[in-house]
Amino acid sequence: MNMIEPHYGEAAMDDRQKATARTCLEAAEGNTMTFPQIVGALVDAGFESYAIDFRRGAATYYLPDGDSIELPAHRVDAPIAPAFDIASMQAAIREAQQQVSGYTYRGFCEKAVSAGCAGYVVSFSGRRALYIGRTAETHVEHFPD
Repeated sequence: MNMIEPHYGEAAMDDRQKATARTCLEAAEGNTMTFPQIVGALVDAGFESYAIDFRRGAATYYLPDGDSIELPAHRVDAPIAPAFDIASMQAAIREAQQQVSGYTYRGFCEKAVSAGCAGYVVSFSGRRALYIGRTAETHVEHFPD
């Protein structure tokens, strides 16, 4: 299966949506768009959520009908810590939310992995992100108002 093709049924995702997903991933990794800007672009394109898998180095973007596109994401050059340190994860999230000086998405990913985060799911309609540890421990972070 080609990594950039939809996973379910006929190709319902159009080229504009595929391009938006690619652009948003590149913008996150290149620090050219903020998280709220990325969420806005993905919502405008019709996506309902996305997931980042640090183990596989993959990003998957989902439409409401179940159609999805999986894209290769940068790989964090560190092992995922065995224990999920929620306090460290929350600290990384706060840095991202506050766009502290020197913040980068890649740096956030490194901090998440060192905190034991194996991946995360962002739900636009749920206005939250679910961070998942290696042993299926979770931390839910609601979008700030």
